Amino acid sequence: MGIGNQLRLSSRMLHRRILYSSARSFTTTEGHRPTIVHKRSLDILHDPWFNKGTAFTMTERDRLDLRGLLPPSVMDSEQQIQRFMTDLKRLEEQARDGPSDPNALAKWRILNRLHDRNETMYYKVLIANIEEYAPIVYTPTVGLVCQNYSGLFRRPRGMYFSSEDRGEMMSMVYNWPAEQVDMIVVTDGSRILGLGDLGIHGIGISVGKLDLYVAAAGINPQRVLPVMIDVGTNNEKLLKDPMYLGLQQHRLEGDEYIEVIDEFMEAVFTRWPHVIVQFEDFQSKWAFKLLQRYRSRYRMFNDDVQGTAGVAIAGLLGAVRAQGRPMLDFPKMKIVVAGAGSAGIGVLNTARKTMARMLGNTETAFESAQSQFWVVDAQGLITEGRDNIDPEALPFARKTKEMERQGLKEGASLVEVVREVKPDVLLGLSAVGGLFSKEVLEAMKGSTSTRPAIFAMSNPTKNAECTAQEAFSVLGDNIIFASGSPFKNVDLGNGHVGHCNQGNNMYLFPGIGLGVLLSGTPIVSDGMLQAAAECLAAYMSEEEVLKGIIYPPISRIRDITKRIAAAVIKEAIEEDLVGGYREMDARELQKLNEEELMAYVENNMWSPEYPTLVYKDD
Repeated sequence: MGIGNQLRLSSRMLHRRILYSSARSFTTTEGHRPTIVHKRSLDILHDPWFNKGTAFTMTERDRLDLRGLLPPSVMDSEQQIQRFMTDLKRLEEQARDGPSDPNALAKWRILNRLHDRNETMYYKVLIANIEEYAPIVYTPTVGLVCQNYSGLFRRPRGMYFSSEDRGEMMSMVYNWPAEQVDMIVVTDGSRILGLGDLGIHGIGISVGKLDLYVAAAGINPQRVLPVMIDVGTNNEKLLKDPMYLGLQQHRLEGDEYIEVIDEFMEAVFTRWPHVIVQFEDFQSKWAFKLLQRYRSRYRMFNDDVQGTAGVAIAGLLGAVRAQGRPMLDFPKMKIVVAGAGSAGIGVLNTARKTMARMLGNTETAFESAQSQFWVVDAQGLITEGRDNIDPEALPFARKTKEMERQGLKEGASLVEVVREVKPDVLLGLSAVGGLFSKEVLEAMKGSTSTRPAIFAMSNPTKNAECTAQEAFSVLGDNIIFASGSPFKNVDLGNGHVGHCNQGNNMYLFPGIGLGVLLSGTPIVSDGMLQAAAECLAAYMSEEEVLKGIIYPPISRIRDITKRIAAAVIKEAIEEDLVGGYREMDARELQKLNEEELMAYVENNMWSPEYPTLVYKDD
């Protein structure tokens, strides 16, 4: 071949490579496409999806028949936020419904009003102030919102399916205006946080979770759907309350209950075949059953069972690192778990799988891993001597003779178990506030660990097994402390700080959802959840971990979510479950290197920027 032909061939190959590289740079960023609207004038101003308020340019005002309907000054989004924040600080106290209305609830009211009129600005404020406002739109304040939801209800957000709608759900889903829904969070209100059966008030948790999917994962807010499935309530106070907005009947049980959930799942996946459904705050007896029923058929997961477990595993692996040991030492840790509900059993199952995998994934490995846990519920230590053991807890019931040798018996109290076992970790998932009493914490002084860990993971704050202050005041500064709800760091004097790590599910579920969406996987596998947990565990630097900081600050949530999403996609590729997303097919996705994969994730994360609106007549 002549030099000229070689040069021309080389030029063509270079041109093709540039084009290929350009095609893979994903220049069409989520949220930056012009948006076609079918309304004008006041209809636009009354639609929170499209309303920009004073940020509409003069050109848009002319195009959308808005001239004269807004003050003449055009403000940019930063000016709008500055004005809103000034008003927020001034109105917080005025928004309170009397002295018994907490300041956090007042903030929620004000933010909710902004959400009602301008979604883009709402999410811009939330993302810019995520550390301050995540506890307002999510735990712990969302618990208070759910308890008072009938009184706070102003305009519908999400969809309500009830047992009265049986036979109608397939047509009902078409009442939702969005042609595409990427993420649904659904609850039946039976176990909201640690507050029990709140019936239809549970819709607040679905709304709060999806706010974090938008803020942390960049899921487009026009493609999320909060759902409440109302099958009644067993809360007698609500049943007698004339202001209660839900069905005033006792909960459906058995096959009737399953039939309602089956019909809902079939309806949403018929209209939106690629949607992801996150189950949230279902009582334990249904949480596991529904997860096993649907997980191999639909893109779904249960955050209480699987998300809580992942965050706890990340924290436990971080606690191993904080002792200056490699994560592979995790199977050597002795763990006492307080709580055997859906969250507690979910953590136990995931921790056992993680340990077994590190030990070689053999039958012996599983048996060895199982022996590292002591589970205490409301009736005390669970052993094989107990009658009517919950089937989900049975694998973790200790052998009676083995316990006798340890000086323990069926039903032994938490403090007795801690004294005899001398655990590396005391993990609370009980929803019993103050369970880790001074006596229990004193017993942890006998731990054989060089740096024991206290995980008070129950939400909301009043249900935390202990506070950071209580743990550090009893045990000193040489511990790792984590909680589900936020606590302030503890000043231990002499320049020492007791770090409070918030082990909140919001570190994981947004990244899991985003990774599942962008990978196109048909199911959410255990491997993907494990990859997400290990990514979170490895996120903190060695220096941070040795200081006792095992979870990152919430201010980094979008970066954490991006990395977890990438880890989930990589695992989907490893398991040959990747299906692609939009223009990115499975083969192209498999070719992406680490840098390109991160760019792919980031460019598919929605950001709260006002889109250009283009009117088109129906």
